[in-house]
Amino acid sequence: MFASDLIRDKPWAEGLNQEQSAAVHHTGSPLLVVAGAGSGKTRTLVARVARLIDGGVAADRILLLTFTRRAAAEMLRRVDRLVNTQTSGRVWGGTFHGISHRLLRRFSPAVGLAEGFTILDQADTEALFGMLRAERGLGEKGIRFPKKETIAALYSRVVNQQAKLDEITSKHFPWCTEHVDPIRQLFRDYTTRKREHNVIDYDDLLLYWRALLESPSAAAVTSMFDHVLVDEYQDTNRIQADILAGMCASAVPTVVGDDAQAIYGFRAAEVANMWEFESRFPGTRRITLDQNYRSTPQILAVANAVMTEAESGYEKNLWSVRQDGPQPALVTCHDEPTQAEHICEQVLALRELGTPLRDQAVLFRTSHHSAGLEVELGRRNIPFVKFGGLKFLEAAHIKDLTSMLRIASNPEDELAWNRVLQLIPGIGPATAQRMLQKAVARAEVESCSVIAAFCELDIPVPAESRPMLSELQAALRDIVVEPEMPPAAQIDRLGEFCSLAFDRRYEDAAVRMGDIAQLGKMASPHRNRSTFLADMALDPPNSTSDLAGPPHLDDDYLILSTIHSAKGGEWRAVFVIHASDGNIPSDMALGEPGGLDEERRLFYVALTRAKDHLTVTVPQRYYHRRFGGDSAHSYAPPSRFIEPARPHLEESTAAPSVESAAAIALVTDSDVVGDFLESLWG
Repeated sequence: MFASDLIRDKPWAEGLNQEQSAAVHHTGSPLLVVAGAGSGKTRTLVARVARLIDGGVAADRILLLTFTRRAAAEMLRRVDRLVNTQTSGRVWGGTFHGISHRLLRRFSPAVGLAEGFTILDQADTEALFGMLRAERGLGEKGIRFPKKETIAALYSRVVNQQAKLDEITSKHFPWCTEHVDPIRQLFRDYTTRKREHNVIDYDDLLLYWRALLESPSAAAVTSMFDHVLVDEYQDTNRIQADILAGMCASAVPTVVGDDAQAIYGFRAAEVANMWEFESRFPGTRRITLDQNYRSTPQILAVANAVMTEAESGYEKNLWSVRQDGPQPALVTCHDEPTQAEHICEQVLALRELGTPLRDQAVLFRTSHHSAGLEVELGRRNIPFVKFGGLKFLEAAHIKDLTSMLRIASNPEDELAWNRVLQLIPGIGPATAQRMLQKAVARAEVESCSVIAAFCELDIPVPAESRPMLSELQAALRDIVVEPEMPPAAQIDRLGEFCSLAFDRRYEDAAVRMGDIAQLGKMASPHRNRSTFLADMALDPPNSTSDLAGPPHLDDDYLILSTIHSAKGGEWRAVFVIHASDGNIPSDMALGEPGGLDEERRLFYVALTRAKDHLTVTVPQRYYHRRFGGDSAHSYAPPSRFIEPARPHLEESTAAPSVESAAAIALVTDSDVVGDFLESLWG
């Protein structure tokens, strides 16, 4: 048997096309894989990892960087199946932030970071800026000073783009230019306060990793790996590109991505990292994957046409060997209610023809674009799940509990203390600060932990609050005294305090306690508190529905999603709504350099989520309220991105069904007896 026959017999080599096989088998030099939408990039990346292991590379000498922890876990599970061994469990797989956290736990002294540090999520960062803003009295002097959310966004943009504050402010936050000096001072306060309380934020994770690669420990870090592979490279920022270069002092880099799907510029992602890869890594081989396995040729014709007017990027023309499908539709609707009605009718029609609701998706540029559709879906009793809203860990009651865990891990975490203490009636921000200062002072005098000192404090609170305070002190004491207590058991113990606090603080306390129980289930696989907190901070569940599961009506549900949240997904039928100028492209993005091209890529991402059916809708008339309360209608032309694709679209119009609306209203108003009986039946 020839060597080529042996290779073909390998499970990881089965079914690869010529370009995929070339990428999997490439050796010796840096590799750039330009992977078009639906071209099997994940399969290719998985096969390359499996091939490296099968070829003798030790699994723990491979670093696989993805943009979600779940993506890395799924890839490594597939590697296990392909190489028929569990060695891939030792592959270093995870997000940039997750791997940084793992390295910093080992090498933190090399970059001046104290052990036991905790991580601030976005909401924590905003809260700390709010606290510092208040301490300096900003916003209280009759001047409209930027909100804490704006300050946090400005800070993150400066750090991730590695640009000067003045430059970022004038380009992206021009309304803040007159406040640059006090904002600069807030940034100094913020970095000082983090160091004082041994906390770091998301951006710090990347900065410390890069600093580690410039420290005396750099050789110890870079010598750990022979191969570094990065997925979705078009979504990296400048710091991440620097990290890759530093990690590959001796390791071989492989990056996979699609510059036509670079849509995260607002997060400081730079598609230029991908375009500059070949100059940064001389000798790079570039391989393009352009065979699409997802969509019909008709859908790809629309997507390819949209990208013909892109100003820059790698040339690729997606093609497919799938059988022909229906012509994608461009539907001009009279107004937004007509659009909602048309979408509902088409969704139900496809369902009757055998396409489940969960295999259909409605995509939109901005979350509020689905508001009218959600009302119509509710009226028709069509279940749906929406992505792109409030994240689970941003819910107040979840933050309450995770703050208690953070205190146990890092008693110097000022933000966590302030949040927890203010759950007790009678304790406000000033009182909470004084209590924490007393605990710190007592800990220094008695040479004990801050938590132990706090648990011994006699704190004056209203009589009705005394049981709650005592329960908090007892719960914190219990989870700290027993270091081997699993995180799930710690959550259960803290839940006793939460039950008391939530009854006083939230109207739906029982529902929120159910979420706490679900959080405990999520913690059960974790062995210690710090890893659980890190996982929750670095890769949180999207929403409560991630824990509780999908709705049960007919065991089916329609997907509603912003286009950004839909990236990586695919459905048999996709509806792209509000495809008019001002929405797609968003008029807010057109003032940015490269903004128009990024909006075009965003539209392209939406189109390429569809497998069989694609519908683009354009409402002609929009209803909105002006400042001052006056209502108005406005008109907008179809998106400029549609024009080059018109020859590949089947155009039609949808008029408002006044008769059906009137009939529904008549039945609703007249069926009094039916409504009464329905109330009895429940």
